Amino acid sequence: MTEPLQALAAHARETFGDAIAAEHFAFGELTLEVRRDQLRKLARRLRDDNLFRFEQLIDVCGVDYLSYRAESPEGVRPGPRFAVVYHLLSVSRNQRLRLRVFLDDQLPVVDSLVDLWPSANWFEREAFDLFGIVFEGHPDLRRILTDYGFIGHPFRKDFPLSGHVEMRYDPEKGRVVYQPVSIEPRINVPRVIREETFGRRDA
Repeated sequence: MTEPLQALAAHARETFGDAIAAEHFAFGELTLEVRRDQLRKLARRLRDDNLFRFEQLIDVCGVDYLSYRAESPEGVRPGPRFAVVYHLLSVSRNQRLRLRVFLDDQLPVVDSLVDLWPSANWFEREAFDLFGIVFEGHPDLRRILTDYGFIGHPFRKDFPLSGHVEMRYDPEKGRVVYQPVSIEPRINVPRVIREETFGRRDA
């Protein structure tokens, strides 16, 4: 861990205290695990405090930890299922920072940060569309990648590979219609190329 990262982590601990649930260092960057009810207060301080100066929000993404299981006899998954990860950039201080907020399994809700960083607008809509994460206070929270009549959230780990519905143009009705998926689910098995069959060279 570099000295600037150590200084950033120390200042974050001193400034935010219990608002930070944990911190992690990986790939040359610092990740702060933030308590959900403290996110907005902490984010505003990260943007405005001269010792942080994270002027840009460069990405927001949802995460589904459904298949991330602990190695235990009970197979219990550690921690909540959903999280939102924010990627911040300080141009003036040449630093990056990740924030991760864990959410409720049944109703994943977190505060919108659009008023702090306008770039969060479409990122939050994408996480809502693909993961079903609700951003409270978002000015226009609606689907952005899937169709308006789409059912479910396709980036969730329990979403079926073939989906729930399919759409087609109905010439009799003169419009697009939705119907249950009519194709049988299939599993694609990769072809195995064996050395004894292909690419073998005799000495």
